[in-house]
Amino acid sequence: MLQIYLVEDHPLIIEGIQSMLAECQEIHCAAVCKYGKDVWGKLKTFQPDVIVMDINLPDCNGIDLCKEVKEKYPVINIVALSINNQPAIIKKMIDNGAKGFVLKDAAQHEIIEAITAVAKGKTYFSSSVMALLKQPEKNKIPSLTRREREVLGKISEGLTNPQIAEQLFIDVSTVKSHRQNLLAKYKVQNTAALIKLAITEKLL
Repeated sequence: MLQIYLVEDHPLIIEGIQSMLAECQEIHCAAVCKYGKDVWGKLKTFQPDVIVMDINLPDCNGIDLCKEVKEKYPVINIVALSINNQPAIIKKMIDNGAKGFVLKDAAQHEIIEAITAVAKGKTYFSSSVMALLKQPEKNKIPSLTRREREVLGKISEGLTNPQIAEQLFIDVSTVKSHRQNLLAKYKVQNTAALIKLAITEKLL
């Protein structure tokens, strides 16, 4: 039986996946981790076959967590689970070691197929992700979500992550996650380049 960790903080998603896996005799959810720090605590005592990991976590960025887990535990296979359908984010997660990527609107069988495939060392992408990855690269700049626009605006004002968190009434870790996702989304290396692009492309 395959052993997995589910790294996810949304109660409905957790409940849905646990319910689905309860009916699957081949896969057992050994632990649910709502925070990145919980993952490290669990991995000290047991390493699962697969980690199903959300990208946006309360205390860290799943893209970075994926890379860190793969560096320390290379035999563990990772499936990204996210609502983020930006090709740049998907590719970044793959570059950081994820063997699978499933959007949260995927059919139940796709999640099971993803876990089974990556456990065998194969790659797996849900049908919607495959469609996104097959799209030709466009010069069009990706659009901003409302929250991303708010965070980018505060970054352009020179505010620190704690200051942005205070003004937007969100956690510092959430601000950090948005900042890192913006860098990946617009394929820039640092904040200065991000602001330059935002000004040039009139994102603000």
